[in-house]
Amino acid sequence: MAGVNDDAPAVTIWNPRYVWVTLGAVAMIFLAATQALAVTTVMPLVSADLGGAALYAVAFAGTLATSVIGMVAVGAWCDRKDPVLPLTTAVALFVVGLLVAGFAPSMPVLVLGRLLQGLGTGGQTVALYVVVARVFPAALHGRVFAAFSAAWVIPSIVGPFLAGFVAEQAHWRSVFLGVAVLTLIAFTVVYLRLHALPLGTAEPSRQPVARRLALACVVAAGALGLSLAGETGAAAPAVIAAALVLIVVAIRPLLPAGTLIARRGLPSVVLMRALIAGALFGAEIYVPYLLIDDYGFSATTAGLGLTSAALLWAVGADVQGRVGDRLGNARITLVGASLLIAATLAAAATAAWHLPPWVLIAGWALAGAGMGLMYPRLTVLTLAYSTPQNQGFNSSALSISDSVGASASIAVMGLTFVALSASNAPFPAVFLIATALAVIAVLPGLRMGHVAESEGLRR
Repeated sequence: MAGVNDDAPAVTIWNPRYVWVTLGAVAMIFLAATQALAVTTVMPLVSADLGGAALYAVAFAGTLATSVIGMVAVGAWCDRKDPVLPLTTAVALFVVGLLVAGFAPSMPVLVLGRLLQGLGTGGQTVALYVVVARVFPAALHGRVFAAFSAAWVIPSIVGPFLAGFVAEQAHWRSVFLGVAVLTLIAFTVVYLRLHALPLGTAEPSRQPVARRLALACVVAAGALGLSLAGETGAAAPAVIAAALVLIVVAIRPLLPAGTLIARRGLPSVVLMRALIAGALFGAEIYVPYLLIDDYGFSATTAGLGLTSAALLWAVGADVQGRVGDRLGNARITLVGASLLIAATLAAAATAAWHLPPWVLIAGWALAGAGMGLMYPRLTVLTLAYSTPQNQGFNSSALSISDSVGASASIAVMGLTFVALSASNAPFPAVFLIATALAVIAVLPGLRMGHVAESEGLRR
């Protein structure tokens, strides 16, 4: 490890010492963004082709649910070993999942592929966070995660449009299969650089893993149960209650102590991530859905509804990377959450009163700006609260809260949408749920502490 993660001055993440790691890691984030945005755009077509309207939300929530298992497994693996092999395994699962989805003859098989993708996606995220912690000095973490956020720009600009175009001109299957090929290329770039670096820890964690993996499986099962509750008819309320109990009980040991009560410091960081992820990602899948269903947009043009948010996400991330330490964690919380609340309210108003579609598109851009400020900041704070012995655990906890928050939100919104589908209220309802989550997120956001602000970095 000597010489890899020290506090020697570095001008930039593009310094010759770091440039190839930066490029490789950014490439992996780029592909993850491409996959996420492409699937969001084409899923209405997939659902129509495979007759899978009932499993529409499950195709998203299931991926997020199984990602919890991948996060815990890879986090524990990284706390003991070099993160390269865990990253390789995660990528393999991700690619296999894409292939299964791309060749799926039915919606249940496609959902199976999405579950495999979740295992890989969760593992990739955690492994890359650990790579950042062990390669870059703390003073550069903000810039690295700003670059990760910026890696969403190109796929966010062209990804939704390109995915819709490919789906219309070729077939939606080409979207899944194309991402699989690109992922293999991107991973090769990452692997060729990282495999030669000493990324292991001198004092590996000895914490038991089996119990954490079992709990992760329970959390995933609870999230899947929640997303499938709508298929159980009259038993749905009981299924929802049981799933929520399972998730709450099983997730506590996988998160920092005090997370569910917003204890000051890292627990509040992790809780806030869950709430804003639930608000944004739960609502985001209904933005192109609304444009296609109510406004007659094609899949290609509906994808552009997400582009404005992606652009401002990159702007917000750049601002956070440059001046986030001076702005402070509380100010970032208030500004970022306010922008997210304004965006979800604009979406609800558009759906309720059939406002011009540009109101939805422009309003949703505010969500991107808010998330750009908050999302990378929360990752920076997580690493600032971590030691080499718990970087994997804390990174997986952050990612778990991300996925569980998003999957639970998607499931609840999906159930709400189906329940209200006979009325004019389904779209406004899901966006108002997102608003409520964004409002609640302010509380833990103001309890994150002052770590990683200017004084902390100098210390």
